[in-house]
Amino acid sequence: MKKNKNKIKTETNCNVNPPQFIPPIAGEVRGSSLELGVIYHTPALLTETIEGLKIKPDGVYVDVTFGGGGHSSEILSLLGPNGKLIGFDQDEDAIKNALDDPRFIFVRSNFKYLKNFLRYHDIEKVDGILADLGVSSHHFDEAERGFSFRFDGALDMRMNTKSPLTAAVLLNTYTEEQLADVFYLYGELHNSRRIAKTIVAARATTPFKNIFPFIEVLKPFFGREKEKKDMARVFQALRIEVNIEMDVLKSLLEQSLEVLNPEGRIVVLTYHSLEDRLVKNFFRSGNFEGNLEKDFFGNILSPLKAINNKVIIANAEELERNPRARSAKLRVAEIKG
Repeated sequence: MKKNKNKIKTETNCNVNPPQFIPPIAGEVRGSSLELGVIYHTPALLTETIEGLKIKPDGVYVDVTFGGGGHSSEILSLLGPNGKLIGFDQDEDAIKNALDDPRFIFVRSNFKYLKNFLRYHDIEKVDGILADLGVSSHHFDEAERGFSFRFDGALDMRMNTKSPLTAAVLLNTYTEEQLADVFYLYGELHNSRRIAKTIVAARATTPFKNIFPFIEVLKPFFGREKEKKDMARVFQALRIEVNIEMDVLKSLLEQSLEVLNPEGRIVVLTYHSLEDRLVKNFFRSGNFEGNLEKDFFGNILSPLKAINNKVIIANAEELERNPRARSAKLRVAEIKG
């Protein structure tokens, strides 16, 4: 492989408490999934997402969910020599996919620290933010990460593997009431209290460690025809709680108002109704409840303007190529000038 003199700018910091930072590490990252032809993740609605950013060649953009680098590669292809792209990902696997380009900076951190890391790199404002909130195919297909109930891996589900809270810890330590709240709020399971009671009783005999024994405990609650769908809701709820996903999303949306330039855009791909409802409300009203404030003339007072009033979903052709795009919903908003 030909050596490239341009070194990738990377910053590794998974557990930083703002405004503390670890200095950037300069170094080449080789053998990425893109380079080796390995499918880490196939981005959903790729064309529509990039079009939504309305990329300027000399602009500054942030991909807060870098993953396999699919979206970032497309953004870089549209940037000129003075453009800049910052990619965030707290998963240590993602650094293997970092792009070897002098216009690219990789930050290994949760995007809830977006504003702090931009400030660290002397960036006050950006022209676009992209967030693809789906779990990558790479995570679903690796048994040891614990994101899928197809494999008997550990009950882990952490995006940041340095975090102390795993799904097993949650299941073994949360109170019955806390568990019921998690399954009801994040899985929208109406039998959440009975599920929580059964989990507490089961762990008293044998603490939860792996996925298949946990599934056996839950099977009586789900009929065969809806078993996969309901199990997916259970795993969704655990993953959201383990990774505090809703709080992190709220933080990103609030920070976007501070870091985006006038007419700068934020593009968000969601995969379940909880995320989509939050994004829809915020883009429309500037708050998470969706409460509309109007001026004397009846105009909506919001810092954002929704670009697509109707949510964008994958067409039949894309679903044929990438069935996992079926749950993707794309929304785009722009900071009012």
